[in-house]
Amino acid sequence: MTTVSDFLIQRVREWGVSRIFGYPGDGIGDFDGALGRAERAGTGLDYVRPTHEEIAAFMATAHAKFTGEVGVCAATSSPGAFHLLNGLYDAQMDNVPVVAIVGQQGLDALGTFTQQESNLEVVFADVAAYVKTIVSPEQAQAVIDTAFRTATTRLQPAIVVVPHDVQGMEMTEPAAAHWVSRSSSAAASTKITPPSSDIQRAAQVINEGRKVTFLVGAGARGATDLVVEAARRVGAGIVTALRGKDVIPSDVSFHTQQVGLLGTLPSYRQMTECDTLVLLGTNYPYGEFLPKTGQARAVQVDLKPEQLGIRYPTEVNLWGDVGATLSALLPMLVQQEDLSWQEQIAKEWTQAEQELHAQAMLGFPDGGNPRRVYFELNERLPENAIVTADAGTTADWYAQHIRLRRGMRGDLSGRLASMLAAMPYAIAAKFAYPERPVICTIGDGAFQMLGMNELITVKKYQERWPNKQFIVVVLHNDDLSQVSWEMRTEDANPVWRTAQDVESVDYAGYAELLGFKGIRLRSDEDAGAAWDEAFAHDGPTLIDAYVTRNAPPLPPKITKQYRNNMMKAMLKADPLEVPTLVDSAEALASEALHRTKSALHLGKNDPGQRE
Repeated sequence: MTTVSDFLIQRVREWGVSRIFGYPGDGIGDFDGALGRAERAGTGLDYVRPTHEEIAAFMATAHAKFTGEVGVCAATSSPGAFHLLNGLYDAQMDNVPVVAIVGQQGLDALGTFTQQESNLEVVFADVAAYVKTIVSPEQAQAVIDTAFRTATTRLQPAIVVVPHDVQGMEMTEPAAAHWVSRSSSAAASTKITPPSSDIQRAAQVINEGRKVTFLVGAGARGATDLVVEAARRVGAGIVTALRGKDVIPSDVSFHTQQVGLLGTLPSYRQMTECDTLVLLGTNYPYGEFLPKTGQARAVQVDLKPEQLGIRYPTEVNLWGDVGATLSALLPMLVQQEDLSWQEQIAKEWTQAEQELHAQAMLGFPDGGNPRRVYFELNERLPENAIVTADAGTTADWYAQHIRLRRGMRGDLSGRLASMLAAMPYAIAAKFAYPERPVICTIGDGAFQMLGMNELITVKKYQERWPNKQFIVVVLHNDDLSQVSWEMRTEDANPVWRTAQDVESVDYAGYAELLGFKGIRLRSDEDAGAAWDEAFAHDGPTLIDAYVTRNAPPLPPKITKQYRNNMMKAMLKADPLEVPTLVDSAEALASEALHRTKSALHLGKNDPGQRE
């Protein structure tokens, strides 16, 4: 007998899915049993079971990001389903297709307040573009197909709830009958191209610009060469949103990396000086780092129509795939003869790299420089490496010091910016590309959330990876450092150590308990050697990097509010006042020196763009 669960597994495979991230439970028990039968028959899905349902959802999201496929996760009823939410919101907010298959108590139990029965359709209504409970075998085909079609076209999560008794019902072919839908597993095309008249309007705006900047996000993935060619043709500079970091190779001379609090000065200058802004596949949320209203004419291209024209008053909004749209747009773009804007951006970027190098070489009296850890990693990144970063200051150092060359990948929890995502992202990347080296960069606070647990998952599955190189670097500063800095600079509050302190753990020792290589990095001078040792090891490695909690994540522009809030926090008896002021002063002095040299070299009057 073929059950509903057997059918769902077969249909998931027809949608091109080969892997599912799940955690078992009685509410999803018959579906789990079908997964086991399919595995034994050689027709199943590669089932990966991490240590927590939240991790399974993050892994499904990361799989979708790294592969372009639909990510799939599965969990049991109420508690397991609830645990999926954080990872599913990550997919929702970063526009990623994920399908979750969730168990439920039997049909007769719905609405009767029985154990682990809850209204899951209401629970998932906000996070999912589609959520539906399968109540009969005849309905199963339409629901699973609609879930996948919605996820892929809307770039959002979709939820299929399967009551326990329905999971085991005999599957029947949908009949040509009233109320019965017979659906298709054929994917819908998403290579949407806007009308020619709209593309011509966009080309006119861009061609008339003399200081054009492209802001490129993850939605432009797959269109790298088209973006670079368009920029060369119109003499544009390129800034990437954080999730678009790996879309444009780092060796493109006029690519100045990210913008915003964790961005670079050349990117900030592009935004303050450009006369034309072209947003390509990005929902960059920080309006204060975009051009002032009226400064620039703007064009936006995106597959998410509801996100067009919402961040900046754009003149032309093109609803379409970035690659398909640029293919139509390129023949209409005029080759600019005056490339002085682009050339100036390239010169400024060279100077900015020297400044960032100087920041990485600073020594701090109370611990290692976290920038140095990332700088030395960047110097040694192997070809085809995949790097993940966590929320917090790890994202700052990743943005400012990691340069992803063509073929490399990097990602993180974007708009949600959830802590701990770096670990499930890295493991999902390793499953997707087991032949490639994967590096996870994470803070000690995030690592203590669920990251330490996931080393157990690495231990469980490492033998399946032909390249066993999986490196985790933990920034060990015993502090929730990003929040500490936000308390000071956003709210003018001193650090509250009762909340901010992270209990110190021998992370390298923990890795060694699991049979992995542990490296304890205690001085800046040993950072390069630590990475050399890690990359020489054919197996999982954890670098326990003891760094200062007081290294300032300096934004490209320090506003009066930032500076005044910092001073107010210090006057309120910040418990780390002295080392924080010392480390900040040293970082600012180094920055000011290099910006002055840069200004003299470039012939500018304003070396720092400071208020």
